[in-house]
Amino acid sequence: MSYIGHDEAWADWRRALSGDRMHHGWILSGRKGVGKSAFALAAARELVAEEGIPQPEGNHPDIRYVSHPPKNETEARKRDEDKPFELARNIKVDQIRELQRRLTTRPTLGSRRAVIIDPADDMETSAANALLKSLEEPPAGTYFMLIAHRMGRLLPTIRSRCRVLNFPRVSDEDMDAILARESPQASTDMREAAIAAASGSPGAAIDFVELDLGKIHTLMRQVVDQGDPDFALRGRLAGAMGARPSREKQLAAIELARAVVADRMRGVVPGDIPAMVETHGALVRLAGQAPTYNFDPGLLVMEIGTLLANLAGSRTPANG
Repeated sequence: MSYIGHDEAWADWRRALSGDRMHHGWILSGRKGVGKSAFALAAARELVAEEGIPQPEGNHPDIRYVSHPPKNETEARKRDEDKPFELARNIKVDQIRELQRRLTTRPTLGSRRAVIIDPADDMETSAANALLKSLEEPPAGTYFMLIAHRMGRLLPTIRSRCRVLNFPRVSDEDMDAILARESPQASTDMREAAIAAASGSPGAAIDFVELDLGKIHTLMRQVVDQGDPDFALRGRLAGAMGARPSREKQLAAIELARAVVADRMRGVVPGDIPAMVETHGALVRLAGQAPTYNFDPGLLVMEIGTLLANLAGSRTPANG
């Protein structure tokens, strides 16, 4: 499948691939939902393919893909039984050490092997430090592709040892075409809201539709515009989230709140900017904590609502 916005990344990758010395470490940087994982898998196949060596259609023995493991042994059994299972919040150090043990052997089919870490910014600190050793002294024929939704969360020493491929935000026009194709059930109004909330990420826009975030988006905007002195809007926000929202929906709600604040930053008076930046920063920190902290869903929604309500209270009245 061809993804919108990947042309420049492909050009950079193929120039490097055809050059005399292919760099051993790459960071694929951009918003979650712009297709970095799909790019990594396709690029890895180009990397390991060699003339005269038949390549398998399915899983490739020379492409190692590392991501969140099952949460525990119970969830691992569900995975093995092809049942839905819950993921751990981080990529573990044991996964990286197991990967490194496998890298002591030669590639199976040809002379090259690709390792994809998805997302690398979700590695435990100990896992990141372990991976750094392989980046400093890469095994022969081994190339690392680190997918990063927030590159700033990667260790500076990891960033310094990798080349970066940037994946830009997708235009509103292209986003609308993607939604029309992938979520044809969405109304025009729903598509417009999804595009506004997703900030250039097709995956986030599709999640907006599939997770039914339209009502939540409307309530968040009302909180920012009107404030919420009697907690009524926050109560409705909690009701719209549901009593037991999935972790996916919780994370999507935080990203949605960030998008609402970012949208409000356009055209504000200078005096409002510090409060908006502070609120946006608090939501960024919350987004970083949510995958690893065991937040109570109700309290998480109230925290999001309170951050937005405080922002409304700090804004300068339109007429001074």
